[in-house]
Amino acid sequence: MHIHILGICGTFMGGIALIAKAAGHQVSGCDLNVYPPMSTELEAAGIEIMQGFGAEQLSLKPDLVVVGNVMKRGMPVIERLLNEKIPYVSGPQWLYEHYLKDKEVLAVAGTHGKTTTTAMLAWILECAGLNPGFLIGGVPENFAVGARASDSPYFVIEADEYDCAFFDKRSKFVHYRPVTAVLNNLEYDHADIFASLEEIKRQFHHLVRTIPGRGHVIVPQGDAALEDVLSRGLWSGKIYFAGPAGFNAKLTEEDGSGYVLSYQGAELGTFTLPCCGAHNVRNALAAIAAASTVSVEPVQAAKALETYKLPKRRLELKAAKNGCAVYDDFAHHPTAVLATLEGLRAHAGRDARIIAVFEPRSNSMKQGANSAALPAAFAPADEAVIYQGPQVKFDAAAVMAQCPVPHQVFTDFGALRDYLAGRLKPGTVILTMSNGSFNGLAAYLADSLQKAADF
Repeated sequence: MHIHILGICGTFMGGIALIAKAAGHQVSGCDLNVYPPMSTELEAAGIEIMQGFGAEQLSLKPDLVVVGNVMKRGMPVIERLLNEKIPYVSGPQWLYEHYLKDKEVLAVAGTHGKTTTTAMLAWILECAGLNPGFLIGGVPENFAVGARASDSPYFVIEADEYDCAFFDKRSKFVHYRPVTAVLNNLEYDHADIFASLEEIKRQFHHLVRTIPGRGHVIVPQGDAALEDVLSRGLWSGKIYFAGPAGFNAKLTEEDGSGYVLSYQGAELGTFTLPCCGAHNVRNALAAIAAASTVSVEPVQAAKALETYKLPKRRLELKAAKNGCAVYDDFAHHPTAVLATLEGLRAHAGRDARIIAVFEPRSNSMKQGANSAALPAAFAPADEAVIYQGPQVKFDAAAVMAQCPVPHQVFTDFGALRDYLAGRLKPGTVILTMSNGSFNGLAAYLADSLQKAADF
């Protein structure tokens, strides 16, 4: 079958392309912005990629078109697709009908930590010899690719609550039919498609309704939003983490690199985690709990995570020289900003001067959703720097007036870049945070640091 994928260069749709290719299909696709690493990965797999969303590409006469959620009515390719009645389907629906329906699916959902936890769970199962297939919304450093098909009965997937396509406004994860679902946390996000937290809760409830009775929900103990979701109906088992009723951890190192693992109060051992931040210990607990549902012993899972590597852009060290460092992170929600900065502070120490640089880049943040919580998120830093790009709709300077640390707001990217380059000094740690490219800021600062004369 010839499958043509519209919007192929996103991590999710690119992952589908790789899985379809591995399953023996002819695969082609298009995107508006064709760029590495996904474009390189797809080309290496022999997948043809076209630039743009022109109608002419449908002259390839594919048997089926898989439509990404970046596609909208009015785009030439979409209008031809509909006018000529070419068969089409959303990415999540294709994935279930052509692949997941034959798998035992372990899905990781939640507002924060999905990519990290999914990669952790896939690595645990890999180390246990289960050879899982997976689809991860990032670049997992433990694997060569972000998506893999395998002959294993197990498939690990990052389960996004974003909608499927212009014709299917349900959350992607309702198509996956998991036997195990991690619900990592739940806060308001995606203001472009959800008007309230209540609407997101409803989608999570729909996910829970698809889990079989023999399956399990993995939830943090004491999360009020998730407990509300589960109060609406739960027909499967429930395993807690991050609390005494389930899998829990006591830190032996302030930065989270060491912890004592316990289950329902009984200690199971002391382990290391090669990444910093209490939030990553919580992610590890969720992955350990999920792995236990497919008979991977918790101690075995924890040992596997001692060789875990964070996905790219998860507190990724870009450069370090003479006591100065540049990190890059995907954080784009105030809760994630705070958790990342707390982890970095614990790792870098109290004497380090941390400059936190943030771009409101997600659709929610550009609209100003959750902006009231933004100032307090920078408390662990010594200085906050905000880039208010042309797409940002709220007054960042007015919002940041409540910030507890010294702060600046830049509307000129060149001025921002030059200012930060001048702050590359011994004892200073610069952390850039955005769920976009941030105009290559982290790479520029890392290059500047490497080229700088010795301090």
